[in-house]
Amino acid sequence: MISINNVTVAFGSFTLLDNISFHISESEKIGLVGKNGAGKTTLMKLITGEQSPTQGSVEKPSSGIKIGYLPQIMEHHKGHSVIEEVLSVFDYIHRLEEEEKAVTEELASRTDYESAQYAALIARLNYLNDALALESGVSPRAQAEKVLAGLGFKADELDRKTETFSQGWNMRIELAKILLSKPDVLLLDEPTNHLDIESIEWFEDYLKAYRGAVLLVSHDRKFLDNVTTRTVEIMLGHIHDYKVPYSQYVALRAERIAQQTAAYENQQKMIEKTEDFINRFRYKPTKSNQVQSRIKALEKLDRIQIDESDNSEFSLRFPPAQRSGDVVFKGSDLTVGYPQKTVFSHAQIEIKRGEKVALVGRNGEGKTTLMRVIMGELEPLGGEAKVGHNVKIGYYAQNQEDVLDPKETVLGTLDRIAVGEIRTRLRDLLGAFLFKGEDIDKKVSVLSGGERARLGMACLMLSPYNVLALDEPTNHMDIRSKDVLKQALKSFDGTLVVVSHDRDFLDGLVDKLYEFRDGKVTEHLGGVQDFLQKRKLESLQELERKNSAAVASPKESEQKLESQRKFQQQKFISKEQRKLRNRIDYLEKEIGKREQRMGEIEKILANPTNNADILELTREYLEQKMALEPLTDEWTSLMEELE
Repeated sequence: MISINNVTVAFGSFTLLDNISFHISESEKIGLVGKNGAGKTTLMKLITGEQSPTQGSVEKPSSGIKIGYLPQIMEHHKGHSVIEEVLSVFDYIHRLEEEEKAVTEELASRTDYESAQYAALIARLNYLNDALALESGVSPRAQAEKVLAGLGFKADELDRKTETFSQGWNMRIELAKILLSKPDVLLLDEPTNHLDIESIEWFEDYLKAYRGAVLLVSHDRKFLDNVTTRTVEIMLGHIHDYKVPYSQYVALRAERIAQQTAAYENQQKMIEKTEDFINRFRYKPTKSNQVQSRIKALEKLDRIQIDESDNSEFSLRFPPAQRSGDVVFKGSDLTVGYPQKTVFSHAQIEIKRGEKVALVGRNGEGKTTLMRVIMGELEPLGGEAKVGHNVKIGYYAQNQEDVLDPKETVLGTLDRIAVGEIRTRLRDLLGAFLFKGEDIDKKVSVLSGGERARLGMACLMLSPYNVLALDEPTNHMDIRSKDVLKQALKSFDGTLVVVSHDRDFLDGLVDKLYEFRDGKVTEHLGGVQDFLQKRKLESLQELERKNSAAVASPKESEQKLESQRKFQQQKFISKEQRKLRNRIDYLEKEIGKREQRMGEIEKILANPTNNADILELTREYLEQKMALEPLTDEWTSLMEELE
């Protein structure tokens, strides 16, 4: 479907992608992996056409395909409600209806029934009728509400203006629009960064059932394993393609490198012995034939090379912290929120010098809002918030694009805020964060999410802060970068306040947690494992799932179970339900037949014979696909009704 052919992308003397080639087939689910800055986002932009290769080509079907692209950073639309903005993707239906009406009226006014123009209008009307028939299943609003609910929006939030939501929630709105547009190919650049676990799980199920192709960039191993069946790695400008999910790719890659290394070492020993023989007997007439034979053998030898590995990682050690007061921050009977909404109320929060504290809970419960109170950016609605004596806070915002100037260069970003002797060592500091050579002159606007994360961390090194307030610092970091940051924070001798959903990152790092749940804040002493054991949870993600469920009393639970039993009895004896079940069975058979035929055609097109009619097969394939979508939509709707 999409072919990347011998593509090279170079910036001056630096080659980002070097003569890479691979193919994206229909319905494939591919994980695109590699270190931050390796070229993953660039590759997606090449596919969308937003960027052109220095050499090579990106080929797509001549008939055209629809691509849905979710970038890491995007502009959000304002002035509409959530539901209005999402329903805008269905505007084409209104345009089709208007054109159908106009064509019908024109046909009614014409009498040149035998003319070519009249025949063309008839053909256009037939096309419009067919296109509208395909859209006549589930209503656009019902589709929109279903997707928005899956992404975490509540029913009473759909009429709120988009500008009243955070950037993370606006990203979900854009994601909903992309999914509802039903593209042939989904390009998703770190889509889970702003999703909580319920939304991630819904999204996983959606992508697994999605009939189009998916190219996915993510640093979430579980998400990659659950969604993808193929892993394409970008390393040092080259492509390594594995037909397995991420975890299996890691094992296979390690095995491949080990085998290459062993074969390389054995070959080097053989070469060394051969060269030693040649050097020893080169000038002995009795050995001349053997010497010449071995020289020729070395010349013909296919030399084994070990695939290059990028083992670079940034170096991070925070400056020594000046001593602050015993209490770094204290919130007494704290009520926090905004004029239109109270986020949490009557909280008692105390953070002491040297503590490493995590703020955990579902999105929208007030973690970032508390950070803003600590930073003095937001006044509490009630109670008292006090920052302690001699406290100097270094703040890492969740959305670095809102903090860093996109027009500034990497070096200029640090130079603008650095003072004193550190200004003479800015290049060395940037080198420790993997910004080397021409990298320091890059504009912030062209940096990847991971590069912006590293630059944001570099900014924290310019002053000896004694409190670090980090809001989702690992969102755009690769796995090795997360480990480096964690070790640096463990050795930091000041106070840490961190917002994160990443259990592995928090484990062994924090010694106290504040849980944000249902408008309340609860203190938990001890580390993540202690917290999980107390709550008998397997992970922070499970905590998020349980927090979102309403807590029912024993009596309510018993009543609910009794209602479910009655409902199940009624379901089995209902005549309407039997009709529903029969219709579902019929749809499943029809869907199966069409999917089987599409699979047969795919195999033929993958290896066509001389007798194969490619055009006819392609036409049949598209017809099967068009007929399949309304059947699938109806099946989905009936299954929901059955439940």
